[in-house]
Amino acid sequence: MIGRPARWCFFSQDVLLEVICPTRLGKNSVFTVRFGGMTNRPFKSGESRDQESLLPPRIEDYVGPDNPVRAIDSYVNALDLAKLGFRHAKRRGSGVGQPPYDPADLLKLYLYGYLNQVRSSRRLEREAGRNLELIWLLRNLKPGYRTIANFRKENWAALKAANRSFVLLLQEIGLIGGTLVAVDGALFHGNASKDSIFTRGKLAKQIAKLDEEIEAYGKSLDTNDAAEAKQPDDGKDGNKDGGDVGDKIKELMARRERAQSDLENLDKGDKGQVSKTDSDARLLSKGDQTIAGYNVQSVVDDKHKLIIASEVVNRSDTGHLHMMAKAAKEGLQVEALQILADVGYYNSEDIKACEDDGVTAYVPLHHGNGKKHGRFTRGDFTYNSATDTYQCPADQALHPTKKLWKNTSGRMERRYLASVATCGICPLKASCLSAKEKSRRVSRWEHEEVLDRHRQRMASEQAGQLMRRRSAIVEHPFGTLKCRAGYQHFLVRGFDKVRGEWSLMALCYNLTRALNILGFDDFLARIAEWALAALHATSGEARGAWEAVSLALIRFWTMMQSWLEIAPRRALSPP
Repeated sequence: MIGRPARWCFFSQDVLLEVICPTRLGKNSVFTVRFGGMTNRPFKSGESRDQESLLPPRIEDYVGPDNPVRAIDSYVNALDLAKLGFRHAKRRGSGVGQPPYDPADLLKLYLYGYLNQVRSSRRLEREAGRNLELIWLLRNLKPGYRTIANFRKENWAALKAANRSFVLLLQEIGLIGGTLVAVDGALFHGNASKDSIFTRGKLAKQIAKLDEEIEAYGKSLDTNDAAEAKQPDDGKDGNKDGGDVGDKIKELMARRERAQSDLENLDKGDKGQVSKTDSDARLLSKGDQTIAGYNVQSVVDDKHKLIIASEVVNRSDTGHLHMMAKAAKEGLQVEALQILADVGYYNSEDIKACEDDGVTAYVPLHHGNGKKHGRFTRGDFTYNSATDTYQCPADQALHPTKKLWKNTSGRMERRYLASVATCGICPLKASCLSAKEKSRRVSRWEHEEVLDRHRQRMASEQAGQLMRRRSAIVEHPFGTLKCRAGYQHFLVRGFDKVRGEWSLMALCYNLTRALNILGFDDFLARIAEWALAALHATSGEARGAWEAVSLALIRFWTMMQSWLEIAPRRALSPP
C-alpha cells in the first residue's frame, strides 16, 4: 500500500489511543501506537484534524435554531422583490449565458454585512467563503466583489422601496405610534476630501496664488534671459534653467485655466460648490464641525425610536421640514401628525405648508440677529388686528404701507413704519435702531396668522415638554449607527448610490430594533403572518399557483413520511 500513513484515533472517557499505520505494508511492518492520558489536562483539547467523519456535516447544522441570521433569511424570503423593483427578480426562461445571482441572495448578503459592520464588497466576498453563517445564508454561494458592488449600485431605488415596505410592516404589527415624530439631520462624510471641494472664495484665492507664482517665475525667466545676454557667445549651450522655468509657467497657466473654468461654471449655476471627486458631495457645517459629504434627514417615531422616513441631501436643514413631514405622513398613511424639530428647521413657508397638510409643527422661534446686537427683535412688537398696527416697546404705533413688498426670499410682505420724529426723541432708540437707521420698520408676511398660531403653540407648556423629548427621540438612531455600528461615512459616490447605502443602514437599524423588541420567535411569527397576508392579496392566477405548489409540497411530505415508516420494516423482514 503506497500513500500517506493511515491514522486512527480512539477516545474514551479518560484515554486517548492513536494508531498510525506505515506507508508501506510488509513482513516486518511496524505500527505506531500512542497512548495519552486525558486526566489532569492543563488545557481543553480540540478535535484531531485527521479525524474522519462517516458523513459530512449539513450546511443546516452551521447555525443554531435561534441564530439571528435566520431572521434575515425569513424576512427576505417574504419579500416580493419584483414588485420592489430589484433587477433580475422576475424568473427568466432558459437563455444563452450563465444565469444571474438571485437578488434575494445578494440582499441577504448585504443585510448580514451591514448588521455586522461589514460593508465593503471585497470583504463581503471574503466572508462569503469563510463565514459559516454566510455559507448557511447563501447556501455556499460565493459571488464576486464586482457582482456584490453592482447590486448595491444598480438597486438603490429598490433598496429605498424595501425600506419603506419594512416601515409599513412595523406599523402593521404595532411598533409605530404614528402620532408624534421628530426630525433632524446628521452629517456623514462622503467618499471625498475637503480639499477636493471648491467654493467661489476658495477658487478666487487659488487663482490669485497662481497669478503670484506665474509672475514670480516670469521675473525669474527675464533674469535668466538677461544673464545669458551678457555672457559671450562661445558656441556652448546656454543655461538650461530657462527651459525648466518655461515648462513650470506652462503648467501653472494650465492649472489657472482649469480653476478659472470651474469658477465660471459656479457663477453660471446655482450649486455654489464644485467637487472634483464626488460631484454631489458638499462642504457642510453644523456647529464646529465641517465635513465633505452629505446631510442625512431622518424622521423618527416616538414609540420605539424607529426610522419611518429619511432622505439624503447636500444642504443645511433649513427648507426640509415640510418635505420630511410630508414623507412621514404619506408613508404612515395617517390623517394628522405632530412633528418636532430644532431651530435650524424654522421656515415660515414650511410651517404654513405643514399646517395646510394637517401636520402640526413644533419648531423654536428664530429671532434673527437683533438679539446679538442687544436690540429689540420683531417679537418685541405687538400686532393689533383691530387697528392693523404694531405697538413698539415704547408704546408707539407703526402704521402699514399701502402696497405689498417682495423680500429677498420671494415672500410678499407689508411694511409697518414708525414716525421719524417719534423715533428721533425716543428714550429706547439705542435699544431699537442701529446707527444708520432713522426710524423702525417691521415687516408682516401676508400669511402671518399662520405664524401667530405657531407662536402661541410654542408658548404653551405642552410645547416645552415636547421639545425636551425631541432630542431623546431623534438622536437615538444616529447615535446607534455612528457610535455602535461605526457608520460615519459613505463608501460610494453620487446621490443615487449614497441613498441606496443609507437605505441599507436604516433598514438594518429598524430590523435590529424590531428583533430586540419582539424577540426572535415573535419576529419570525410576524414575518410569516405578513407573508401569508401578502399571499392572499395576490391576484387569482398567482394565488392559484402558490396554492398548487403548497399542495404538492404537502403531498410530497406525506409520501416521505409513509416511506420512512415502511423502509425500516422492509430492511428487517427476511427475503
